[in-house]
Amino acid sequence: MTSTTTADAVRPISFSPESKAAARASVSKERVVSVDVLRGLVMILMALDHTRDYFSKLRFQPEDMARSTPLLFLTRWVTHFCAPSFFFLAGVGASLAMKNGRSRSDVSRFLLTRGLFLVILEPTVLQMEWNFSFSPPFILLVIWALGWSMIVLSAMIYLPHKVIGAISLLMIFGHNLLDGVKPESFGALAPVWHLLHVPGLVMNNVIVGYPLIPWAGVMSLGFVVGDVFRWDVESRRKFLIRAGAAAVALFIVLRYFNIYGNPFPWSSQRSAAMTVASFLNVLKYPPSLLYLLMTLGAALVALALFENARGRIARVVSVYGKVPMFYYMIHIFLIHCLATIFAMVQGGHAGFLSLDVSSFPAWYGTSLPGVYLAWAIVVSALYVPCRWYAGLKARRNDFWLRYI
Repeated sequence: MTSTTTADAVRPISFSPESKAAARASVSKERVVSVDVLRGLVMILMALDHTRDYFSKLRFQPEDMARSTPLLFLTRWVTHFCAPSFFFLAGVGASLAMKNGRSRSDVSRFLLTRGLFLVILEPTVLQMEWNFSFSPPFILLVIWALGWSMIVLSAMIYLPHKVIGAISLLMIFGHNLLDGVKPESFGALAPVWHLLHVPGLVMNNVIVGYPLIPWAGVMSLGFVVGDVFRWDVESRRKFLIRAGAAAVALFIVLRYFNIYGNPFPWSSQRSAAMTVASFLNVLKYPPSLLYLLMTLGAALVALALFENARGRIARVVSVYGKVPMFYYMIHIFLIHCLATIFAMVQGGHAGFLSLDVSSFPAWYGTSLPGVYLAWAIVVSALYVPCRWYAGLKARRNDFWLRYI
């Protein structure tokens, strides 16, 4: 939250147009500590997943129960909380903007324009950062889906909040009922179903990794839940903890009995730890109901626990949370650059580095401890530029700073 100096506290109130404009600018930059800390935490964890992609010597998915280990699965599992929190907090951010004085039409216009910006950013700048080339395939990932979800929310915010909440919950709880509907059943319109619900190829060399349903519902749910930041602190904490605990409890019940909400059941494995891993191994692409209950439930509880987050660690983590898009863009570039250096040292060339990890040669990569070391280097190296950019956004009101 913004602080007030003694001089500011005793300064006479002015009602000039300039002072009113300055006051609006000050309000618009008011920060919510719990949101910044949670967003910063998930940004840090996100870098672990991407570092593992580019540095690991393992050529199988951590979710492969037959080949994975408890630590490898945990390394992947903790990063599952990133995307849902990212979408949810984007919705909360839109709600906070309205709470801080911005009009509904202003917020809608910003969501629309920023959403379009992100949709374009994914197959251009981010494509280049992931692959160091514009060569196909073009994979539409989280930023693409985040952009389209903002575009959807830009229209939805004109609806009553109860209606937005109902639509959001319908998408989140009901989309698994559509799992049996295959893109092929739509004939020439099959790409539309890939865009909406099933990852896959939508045209030559374009792959949808993040279908919009239910991601758009996660963001719009965040917009509705953002209303709780108008409540007093104690009421908000109780609601967030109870809602989060209820979501996690529902996840446990539905998962234990393999009732509904995930396309594959859990099962006993070769060890107790791997059986737990099987229980927690829920589908992300597209995110199943159980995946979202597990991750969003924890995010809600974390928001409550971080309500009074203070101290050095909270300040450091919140720096990343204040500039999530800036962090996202430069962390991909940095990881790819470090991996290039590592590959040159190991084998003398690095042209294979891309999103297609299956093309990595057998000689390349490091063990899991090496991945964690590279992750620590990446996150540490990003702190100073993120702090600088956060300071820039706090000092200036240039329109483009709202987009990155």
